[in-house]
Amino acid sequence: CSRLLAASPAPRRMVLNVAEFLGKKPGDNPHFWYNPAYVNQVAARVEHDLAALDPPDAASFQKRYRALQTALGQYQQRIAAIRRRFGGMKVAATEDIFTYLARAAGLDLISPPVFMEAVGAGNEPPAQSIVQFEEQLKRASVLVYNKQTVTPLTGQMKNRAQADGIPVVGITETVQPPDASFEDWMDSQIVALQVALEKTAGKRLGK
Repeated sequence: CSRLLAASPAPRRMVLNVAEFLGKKPGDNPHFWYNPAYVNQVAARVEHDLAALDPPDAASFQKRYRALQTALGQYQQRIAAIRRRFGGMKVAATEDIFTYLARAAGLDLISPPVFMEAVGAGNEPPAQSIVQFEEQLKRASVLVYNKQTVTPLTGQMKNRAQADGIPVVGITETVQPPDASFEDWMDSQIVALQVALEKTAGKRLGK
């Protein structure tokens, strides 16, 4: 990215490095869009920077920002509802793509970080972490997996969860379908998570 910018210099260009803006370091979980607080912070900064670049249109940028906040509100309110209703429930995930969302929703993500990070990077997890994952999966209310990067190992874990009656939720790293809005894509995934958690909670109550 830096090379591309250097190859086409523009005096008035304003560059927003999202990782730096959020105070992240190399190696930190890069799936920032799964953290609703980060989404709000970045959106606000983009609106601020656009207004600084084009002051005459500042009111228009502010209007669009407010419309975006309204659009984002539905899925973010749903996350808050999950926190209130299911906060503390144990969940498993095959990748660290789910880490930020689990934290925002107040869920207890019990899968070994080394397992999730390895799978997310396209590597084979250490043998010990696989054993740990299998043991912890037995205590999970829901298993979340990345539908876009299913491997023999993650497919095996998905099948094991389903065989044990553990609800499985598939999420994606990029907007799906490609023509969907960010907020609609995210909301559909939150709904699926909410339904799965409700299913487990209902079983525990004998419903």
